[in-house]
Amino acid sequence: MSWFSHTADGGLVLNLHIQPGAKKTECAGLHGEALKIRLAAPPVDGKANAALVAYLAEMLRVPKSAVVLVSGETSRAKRVRVSGAEEGRVAALAARG
Repeated sequence: MSWFSHTADGGLVLNLHIQPGAKKTECAGLHGEALKIRLAAPPVDGKANAALVAYLAEMLRVPKSAVVLVSGETSRAKRVRVSGAEEGRVAALAARG
């Protein structure tokens, strides 16, 4: 899958397209080479980024500290590193959309 890749230490990097201010937080399938995630949080004061980290941690069943925003803090295009997630759970995110 082109929207996530493995790191040398066994983690995963996810390429995401974020839609803040949506009616509810959910995966919306693939958007080009990224997974689209709709967030109910507004894009102000880091609320959308915090909601993204919490959502991914919950969906992948990892602690919030295992989800780190690598790039795209103020952009819709984000790269997120996840440590300790099962690849099957990550692949299942795209199936939710």
